[in-house]
Amino acid sequence: MSIRERFSGIWLISMTLLALLAYTVFFVAQMWLNLLFALYLALVILQGAALVIYMWGPEKLKARPRKILYRLLYASSFLVVPCFIFIFTGLVSQYHVRIPDAIDAQGMPAAEILPMEETTVYNTGTVYVIFPEYGRIDLVCEHRPPKSDAAITWCSGAAFQHTVSIGFTQENVEGDHAVSGVLYESPYNKKSFGAFTFADGKFSFAFDDAPGAVRKAAEAGGSGFMQFALIRGGRTVMDFDRPRARCYRTLAELNGNVCIIDSVNMLHFDAFMAELHRLGVTNALYMDMGAGWNYSWYRNAADRVVTLFGLPVPWSHNWVVFRR
Repeated sequence: MSIRERFSGIWLISMTLLALLAYTVFFVAQMWLNLLFALYLALVILQGAALVIYMWGPEKLKARPRKILYRLLYASSFLVVPCFIFIFTGLVSQYHVRIPDAIDAQGMPAAEILPMEETTVYNTGTVYVIFPEYGRIDLVCEHRPPKSDAAITWCSGAAFQHTVSIGFTQENVEGDHAVSGVLYESPYNKKSFGAFTFADGKFSFAFDDAPGAVRKAAEAGGSGFMQFALIRGGRTVMDFDRPRARCYRTLAELNGNVCIIDSVNMLHFDAFMAELHRLGVTNALYMDMGAGWNYSWYRNAADRVVTLFGLPVPWSHNWVVFRR
């Protein structure tokens, strides 16, 4: 066996194992995007088939179509490395970065966790409570808000999208939503949705008539969107079975103030909810924290951008933005 043939064997074995690892990571991390799921599964099958033909002996292939098929299978192995890098980056993006300048609130009474004049972050040991400095809160669609916009103090994903799509349409945003006074009605309203709105200089959470609340915000020239209702009047209203640990986020009302609450580390949903109730969160909407969808950053008191989850994906198209 020549050196080239030995190298081909080592390469195919390595790429088959790497493809299997990438698929396993994708499956275990539950990054459920149907197109990517099919891609990673196909890579495993293609690499397995190429390896089987190599072990059997490609020189035994007599018919030209079979030789071409083997070459195509072999060529597909060069897709494995970039696909693995993508999935590894997506997995890493699910881990929250540390916020070293957060105020230590582990022994602080919950009633003292309050906003200040500038963006303030508290660390309770379990969650970060983030109070962005703001004069208004907007929903931005289609074009991702730039970090160079010095007026933005917080940016993160907002509403769900019905399908994974590179192209953007307002109809693909789940739940009625308003953007700076313009109302967009959605065919995908859910009874479990609550609404967050900002109009006339005030924020509001609505649960009984979420579409009506968004409509009123639009009529007042404001913004709003719908998401799963998590806490209403201090009581849990979302039945969410997540047995595995991950990072969670909520857009919430704490001590009469709007804030974002993120888990410090990956934890189980029950532990996240227990901490929200310990703090005395009044109202809250669930904010999706899946890989890629968890893209978020804020501008700290020193006017520097702190990126919490930095992997933007091209099929994420709407964000909640706090502005000075």
